[in-house]
Amino acid sequence: MMAAYKACDYAGEKEWLSGRVNGIGGSDASAIVGMNPYKSNIDLFEEKIGRRIPKDISGKPCVAYGKQAEEPIRELFRLDYPEYQVEHHEFRILQSEAYPFMQASLDGELTDQEGRQGVLEIKTSNILQSMQREKWKDRIPDNYYIQVLHYLLVTGWQFAVLRAHLMSDWGQDRRTTVRHYFIERSEVEEDLAMLLREEQKFWKYVESGRKPPLILPFI
Repeated sequence: MMAAYKACDYAGEKEWLSGRVNGIGGSDASAIVGMNPYKSNIDLFEEKIGRRIPKDISGKPCVAYGKQAEEPIRELFRLDYPEYQVEHHEFRILQSEAYPFMQASLDGELTDQEGRQGVLEIKTSNILQSMQREKWKDRIPDNYYIQVLHYLLVTGWQFAVLRAHLMSDWGQDRRTTVRHYFIERSEVEEDLAMLLREEQKFWKYVESGRKPPLILPFI
């Protein structure tokens, strides 16, 4: 069976970052459907047509922490779940064969004991308010859920695991709660179909240069 994607390996971070702007990535997908609390679909549209330069958030402490923590968290996942084979390619972008504008940069590639392939997504978050805690209670926050769905669309794989490290301060103590969310492709087919339709529709606006109707982000 032909692979659902092709893999592009870049020489370094600069080339990899340049490659990420050429289509819709996982962190873009939630803005398309109005589920990104920081960016609207219009903001994303203007970035994709070159009218707006994306903000550089790499220097933010929470972003820098998440980037540096990714590798040790991936190693902890290997220890906690030895039944999975875990691979990672630092500067790899996967591009959908059927929809070349859709691409993915994964935190990890999983293979289970049955030989099925899956996505590993890693998140770190500082829980500063009770509202933030509620967004993680028994579910994945909407923007991260959409990101994982996007990766399943690009890869065609059968499952995904999101590992979240949720940090909160209690007096002088810093506590970390680790949660795992397991998603089977067969259980989210309707959501996948919805997201595919919306991404195709959005990319037609990008190709035509015609602004899409505004979808206000959920708060």
